[in-house]
Amino acid sequence: MRADVFGLDPVRYRPHRLHGVDRIWSETNCAADLWIEALHALGYDPVAGLSFTLASGFDGDQWRMFTYPQETLSSLYGIEADELNVWRPLREHVVEQLALGNLVAFDADAWCLPDTAGLTYRRVHQKTTLMVTSIDTERRSLRYLHNAGCYELRGEDFETLLPETPAPDVLPPYTLQVRLGRRRPPGATDPAVAIRLAAAHLSRRAQGNPVIQMAERVLHDLDRLQREGLDAFHRWAFGTLRQCGANAELAASFATWLEAAGVAGASDGAAALETVAIEAKAAQMAMARAVRGRAVDVDVLFAPLAASWAAGIGAVSDAVSAAVGAAGTSRRGRPRRGGDERATRWPFEPSNSSKADR
Repeated sequence: MRADVFGLDPVRYRPHRLHGVDRIWSETNCAADLWIEALHALGYDPVAGLSFTLASGFDGDQWRMFTYPQETLSSLYGIEADELNVWRPLREHVVEQLALGNLVAFDADAWCLPDTAGLTYRRVHQKTTLMVTSIDTERRSLRYLHNAGCYELRGEDFETLLPETPAPDVLPPYTLQVRLGRRRPPGATDPAVAIRLAAAHLSRRAQGNPVIQMAERVLHDLDRLQREGLDAFHRWAFGTLRQCGANAELAASFATWLEAAGVAGASDGAAALETVAIEAKAAQMAMARAVRGRAVDVDVLFAPLAASWAAGIGAVSDAVSAAVGAAGTSRRGRPRRGGDERATRWPFEPSNSSKADR
């Protein structure tokens, strides 16, 4: 049985520019990267849907994991995604859904994904998310979107990922049915919808400056990271500095898109947000040195990063608020003006307690 929705050829596939080699963070997280490429493959501009990056924050022990919310997928692109009830072998569900013209995304073990060769493929068990675009059960082959591209797996990897008879004591993965029947025509998206989404996300962003909150967590986690070493550090850094930097770079791209869509002043925040992306990568490298025992001043690392975040989000918030006001939109759902991030002073004074000098 063969079913194909996109007709994508992994050899000829070219990723979206958000995954270009010139990016500071060429990959963000598996969920966001997956949708960037899915929207790109469907003929849409994924940049128009990046308003969710403006509502990001720090959630106690991680930078908020971000991806395209259902609100954005449905209102901007006409795509519907809901959980699929996996009551029989997932292989059968995938065949049927693709035959119906739907896509299927599910959590998978990167152990059997050949595009992760050299990292996790047949080396490390790690959860990730992929989206199936084509399946051929007779040839035991699968084409899928994952991270920054389109790939194919076959044979043993196919059987491991989608066993014909799953083990009864293994839980099925979380799976999404992605329905395309009501999707918008490919091409330009409606700027008014994107601006409304941006205003909504800005209106519900967390109070305070999330970079300051992350810096406080760095001080809390440093002793543990030094005890547990680089393996623990890489897992920690993925959920903190990498998500912060990648989120900021996507937000910078969205700010530039807003300016081109007519939101005057939005691009004023793009440079500051791009600076966050750069500084977060530098901070990640510095923290790796700290884990090895090198002296690193957390104040010096994070104070400018926090200031850049405040300036960037504040500028975009002011621009969107002005655009919404000019359009005569009601106050409800408008972004807070002059975001709280700029009003928050850097709370740390240089001291031995804020230095990784062990």
